[in-house]
Amino acid sequence: MLRGLDIRDLLIIDRLELEFQPGLNVLTGETGAGKSILLDSLGFVLGWRGRADLVRAGAEQGEVTAVFDVPPDHPARGVLEEAGIPVEDELVLRRVNRADGRKTAWVNDRRASGEVLRALSETLVELHGQQDDRGLLNPRVHRQLLDEFGGHDAQVEATRTAWRDLSRAAKALDQARADLAAAQAEEEFLRHAVAELEALAPEPGEDAELDRRRRLMQAAERIGEDITKAHQALSSGEGAEARLGDALRWLEGVVDQAGEALDPPISALGRAMAELGDAVQGVEAALDSLTFNPHELEAVEERLFAIRAMARKHQVAPDDLGGFADDLRTRLDALDAGADAIAGLEQDLVAARSRYDSAARSLSSARAAAATALDKAMSGELAPLKMERAVFTTEITGTEPGPDGQDQVTFTVATNPGAPAGPLNKIASGGELSRFLLALKVCLTRETDGLTLIFDEIDRGVGGATADAVGRRLASLSQGGQVLVVTHSPQVAALGDHHWQVQKTVAHGMTLTTVTPLSTAARVDEVARMISGDTITDAGRAAARELLGR
Repeated sequence: MLRGLDIRDLLIIDRLELEFQPGLNVLTGETGAGKSILLDSLGFVLGWRGRADLVRAGAEQGEVTAVFDVPPDHPARGVLEEAGIPVEDELVLRRVNRADGRKTAWVNDRRASGEVLRALSETLVELHGQQDDRGLLNPRVHRQLLDEFGGHDAQVEATRTAWRDLSRAAKALDQARADLAAAQAEEEFLRHAVAELEALAPEPGEDAELDRRRRLMQAAERIGEDITKAHQALSSGEGAEARLGDALRWLEGVVDQAGEALDPPISALGRAMAELGDAVQGVEAALDSLTFNPHELEAVEERLFAIRAMARKHQVAPDDLGGFADDLRTRLDALDAGADAIAGLEQDLVAARSRYDSAARSLSSARAAAATALDKAMSGELAPLKMERAVFTTEITGTEPGPDGQDQVTFTVATNPGAPAGPLNKIASGGELSRFLLALKVCLTRETDGLTLIFDEIDRGVGGATADAVGRRLASLSQGGQVLVVTHSPQVAALGDHHWQVQKTVAHGMTLTTVTPLSTAARVDEVARMISGDTITDAGRAAARELLGR
C-alpha cells in the first residue's frame, strides 16, 4: 500500500506531503489543476519512462519520495532480495532529477538503478485509464491476463519446461546430424590419415632421440680419429699407462730403503693407475659406440624425416602426432556410431514432443475453462455498469506452438445485440471502454493482493447512474486494499473513503499546485462544485450532501 508521497520542486509543485490511506482515495480538481502531475511524480519515483523536463523552473533539482508498506508475503521482497537491498516492512523509494537531466535513485537508502525501480513498481502499483498503458488493451498480454485469472501458474511452468526440453532435444538432434554430415564428408581423409599414423606409430620424444643419434653418426668419423689417438696415448706401449706402471715398479723397488717418504707417492700412483684404467675403458666404450652399420644412418634419417613430414602435413608438433591420431580415431568412432546416436536422439525428440503436446493441451483446456469463467464474471460486472446488453467474449484460437502453449487469446466485445464483435480497443467508445476496463480490472484483480490500483479519469465520458455504478465498482475494488482515483465525476468522488482536492494557485508571479485533504464540510463544497460548476449553489450543496450521505 502507498502510505506517503513527498514531492519537492517538480513541475509546478514546490513542496507536497501526502499521506494516503487504505480504501478508495479520490483526487478531484478543475481541469489543469495538476492532478496528472501527481501521477507523473509517482511514475518518476517508480522508474516509469515519462517526460524529461520535470524540475521546477529555478530549482536545482526535483525530488520525490514514496513510502510503501510491504507485508511479509509481498512480492516486492523478492525483488529487494535479488537486488541485494535490505528488506524491511517499510519500503522507501527516493529519486532525484537534477536540472541537467541526471537522475539518481535510492531504495531503502541504497543506490538503485531504474531497472530495479521498475521491477519494484510491477509489484507495487498498477495504473489504468482510458488509454490503459498497463496492458488491458494490448492483445499481446491477454493470454497472460487469462492465465493469471485462471491461476494457471503450475500448468504454464510445466508447458515452458516441456518446451525447453523439446527445444534442447531438437537442437541436440540437429547438431548430431550436422556432426555426422561433416564427419561423412571427411570420412575418406579420416580413414587414410589414421592408417598412415598407425603405420608410422610415432612415439613421444622419438623426434629428439632420432635427431641426437643422427648428429652423433654424422660426426662419428671426425671424432673417432681423435678418440683413437687418445686411446693410443693412454694405453700403447709408450703410453701413459706403461709409463705410470714403470714409475710405480721403480718406486716399489726402493721403498724399503727410502722408508715412509715414498708411501704417499706410491699410493697416489696406485690411484692414478685405477683412474687411468677407467679412462681407458670409457674411451674404448666410446669407440665401440661409434661403430655402426653404414645403413643405420640412412634408416635413422628416413624415420626422422618421415615423422617430421607427417607433423608438417597435419600442422602439429612431432610429439603431438600420437594425440592427434587418437583424436582422429575418436572422430571415426563417432562416425561409426553416428547412426545409432541419431536414432536415439530421434526417439528423445519424439518423447519430448509428446510431453510438450500433453502439457500444451492441458493448458489449453484450462484456458478454455478460465475463458468461460471470465466471460461469466464480466457479464456480472457489466450489468451494474449499465452495459447489460453488451457481450464480452474471450476468444481462444490456435497459434504456433511456443513456450506458453499454442493458444492466442483476444478479448473481444459486442456493445449491442446483433452487432459484430471485435477487439476491445476498436469496438468500444470512450465511455464504454472505461466501463469495460473497469469491469475487466475488477474480475482480474479479485485474487491480487498488495497492489495499489490507480485509475486516471477512467470515468470520463459517463455520468448519472452509470457514473454512480462506476464509483460503486471502484469502491468494491478498494475493499481490503487501496485504490487511487483521479476523477471529474461527483458520483465517484462522493463514494471515496478519503478525498483530496488539487488546486492551482498563483502567488508572487509563480504558479503552484497544492493538494489538500478535505474535511466533511469541505467535501460538500467540492462535490457541489463538481455538480454546479464554478458557482456553488444551495441546490448543488444539497445534491452533494445527498450523494455523500448514501
